[in-house]
Formats: sequence, structure tokens, C-alpha cells
Amino acid sequence: MTRHHARDNNAEHQVVIVGAGPAGMMLAAELTLADIDVVVIERRPTPALESPRSRGLHARTIEVLDQRGIADRFIAAGTPMQVQAFAGIPLDISDFPTRHPYGLALLQSDFERIMADWIDELGVAVLRRRDVTGFEQHDDHVAVTCADGTALRAEYLVGCDGSRSVIRKTADIDFAGWDPTVCWIHTEVEMDAQPPFGLRGGGGIGPATAGRVGVTLAELDVDNRFSDPTLDDVRAALIHVDGTDYGARNPRFISRFTDMTRQAVTYRSGRVLIAGDAAHVHAPFGGQGLNLGVQDSVNLGWKLARVIRGTSPNTLLDTYEAERHPVAARVMRNTMAQRALQADDERTTALREIVVDLLALDDPRSQLAAMISGLDIHYGPDADHPMIGRRMPDLELTTATGTTRTYDLLHRADALLISLDPSAEPGHATGADRVRRIDATYTGTWELPVVGTTDPPTAVLVRPDGYVAWAVTANATDSDDGLADALSHWFGTANSLAGH
Repeated sequence: MTRHHARDNNAEHQVVIVGAGPAGMMLAAELTLADIDVVVIERRPTPALESPRSRGLHARTIEVLDQRGIADRFIAAGTPMQVQAFAGIPLDISDFPTRHPYGLALLQSDFERIMADWIDELGVAVLRRRDVTGFEQHDDHVAVTCADGTALRAEYLVGCDGSRSVIRKTADIDFAGWDPTVCWIHTEVEMDAQPPFGLRGGGGIGPATAGRVGVTLAELDVDNRFSDPTLDDVRAALIHVDGTDYGARNPRFISRFTDMTRQAVTYRSGRVLIAGDAAHVHAPFGGQGLNLGVQDSVNLGWKLARVIRGTSPNTLLDTYEAERHPVAARVMRNTMAQRALQADDERTTALREIVVDLLALDDPRSQLAAMISGLDIHYGPDADHPMIGRRMPDLELTTATGTTRTYDLLHRADALLISLDPSAEPGHATGADRVRRIDATYTGTWELPVVGTTDPPTAVLVRPDGYVAWAVTANATDSDDGLADALSHWFGTANSLAGH
């Protein structure tokens, strides 16, 4: 269903999102699917036309898009391949138990274009060419102001406005971490002479699109990050490393990035929240940044929607930071480790050779690949069933009306109670007022990356973001109590629905 909300410049909305990048657009879609009135404010006139910032999607992000029924759009525009790597060491996930045991080579500009088309279909209002100058937070709303005089009022404000986030700074949220130690220049250029491909200069040179050569090299001065990169800078970096610039010309783009590593100490200040690069920045090793932001938004969207509708208590928003902050902290650690392995002194080279040997072994490879791809995310402490807190597999379920995939059932961002044992009626009807019940059968195995095969549940409660909130096996003695507790924790009580 397409929704068309008010698009005037001075209006009230339930949520204002600042930033129409990957995280902002994903959050806007999630809220719109939940019937929340949302508007997005963006300073750029159009989606990114040519952006080298991200070059691919990992498996869990493809699954998230599959849960919303749009993965095929991205797969058609990109190239499915093994994109996972740790410090440049390839990590193959073709043996992982997922419908998408691969990554997707896809530029951020293409990702944004496809996302922009989707949210337009959903009727999301995007106000472009507007710079947010600040906001004031009140007991029951947030008042947002823009440089052009646009004034908006919302129940909640979410900053998805990048590493220099105005929203984070205005909310006085500390951005703790480490300053950059190195600056890289990155480009795709045509060359008169063919350079040798491989790692060097703190980065590397290799093939790129349309016959160009991809160049990523460390620069001598980290303060270069404050200036716009030029073709002369690219040539200087090549000459420093190889003694020649190979006749570099006609760049597709030129950009700079650093290993600055910072994370917001909190993701929420009252009615103001942050997501994506506004909440965390790190070196782009492993290509995890865009994926991290998209998954922030999928975690936050359904929670914020339920709080706004009054079907869940305000404390549900606390679980956003509790779940996503550790995930980003882990990405920061692994990117810092990858940075350390990229030094080109003899001691680091020896260490890297040992790491290469270790990652040729199955267990270390699986552990790191599951982390980089996002398939091993586990929210919360260990529970009675290993599925709880982990992603729901995309199973082929048999129902009274035919066969369906688990992810097909998540297209509308519904919460699901899937009963897989026709003989076990007990309290599994509980929560019908808060979640959608599916009676089905499944005879295959339940597998998770790294964890392996698990005991098949007889019933499972799936959150709108595709993570398992509760699961029970046939021999469990407290299934009704466990389900009631999970429903209350994640979806409020039946009484909380009164009047909504």
C-alpha cells in the first residue's frame, strides 16, 4: 500500500529523520510500513550520483532487504560474489546456511538510487536542499529548524546525518574514540601504462570498472583529509609508491578516507535518537559501514513505531542502544585490528602471514566471516534455546494455503508467532492481539552460521526485524510462561492496546 503524507514545510509529523542516506531511507521505509507519519530532511538535491564510500552489501543486509521483498532489485543491479575479507584476506561464505551465501558488489550510489525509488513508492516525503540548523526538545515533541526557514514538529527526531551529525552535536552526545592516524586517497582512473596489481603503499592497486584501475594508497600527511582530493594528489601518491604515475587520467571519482574510529556514548537523548554514521565511524575495512547503518535502522524502526502507537512502553527504545551499540563496538575493534595488519614493516608482514595461515582453517575463517557478513549477530544473553536473539532462518514453510518462505511473511514488517506443531495448541494462541500467528510445518534442519544445527523449535516468536524473540521445543515445561514474558517484553501487554 502506498501512503502519501503531508509534504508542507511547516508541519507536524510523528517522526522527522535528518539524512536521506542508506540509514535514513531504510528507517523511513520501516516506519512507513508500520503506518507512522515520517518526513526525511536532506541537504543534497538528489541521491548520491557517484559515491565510492561503499562498494557492496554483506549477506545479512541482503537478507534484511529480502525480508522486505526488495532484495531482487539490488541483486539485479549488482554482482553477487564473495566480498567478505579481513585485512584484504578473502573469506568465503559459500558454505554458510543462508539463502544468500555471498555478498553483493554494488556502489553506494546505486544502493541509494534503488532505495530512493522504493521509499517514493511507499509515499515517504523527502524534503531536499535543506540544512538543519538545530532543534529544541520539549516534553512531548521536538521542534526542528532549517536554514531556509522550514520548521517541523515531531514526536521523535532521528539523526542519520553522518559522522559530522548536527543532531548528535546539538543533543550534546559525546563521540568518543580515536583520531585518525593515516589518510588514504581512493580513486578509479584510466592509465596509459598497466601497473602491477597487488597490495602496497598501505593499500593497493587493482582492476576496477570499465577498464579503469582502482587505486587506494596511504598519503604521507594525515591532514590531507581536510582538503578536496585532486588528480595531482593521486599522481603524487603513485609516484611515491611506484616511482611513476602510469599516466593516470580521467578519474571516475576521487575521495579520501581515514582510520578515525569513534562511537556515540549513547544512541538516545530523550526524544532524539541517532543511527548509522551519526552513531559510529571507522575505517572502511571489510566494507561494513553501510551495512551497519541499514541494520541499525531495521532494529530501531519497529520499536519506535510501537512506542509512538502506544502499544509498547517507552522503555522499548532502550533496547535499541542495548542491542546495536555492542554490534558497532565490535565492528570498530575488527577494523582497528585490520588497520594494524596493514602496516608494511617486516614485523607486521610476519604477523599477517600467520593470520593468512589461520584463516585458511575452517573455524577461524567461519568465525570472522560470520562477523564481517553480519550473520552471527546475537542480541541479548544466552537463552534456553540457541535461536533466541539470532536471525530467523528463511525456511520453506508449509501452511494450509500452500508453501511460503519465512521472509515472505516479513514483507510488511509484522511480528510473527509461528506454530510448527499442530498437536500443541496450549497458550500459543496468546498474543494474537499483538502479533500475527502462522500455523505451519517444517521438516528440515535448523542451522545457524558458526553455531551449527540446533534443536528444531515447535514454536517461534519472530520480531519485525527478523530476529527470534522466543522459541520453544516439544519437551519444554514453561512454554506458556516464556511466551507470555517475551510478548510482554517486546510487544507490550494486551491492556496496552486499549484506546489505540
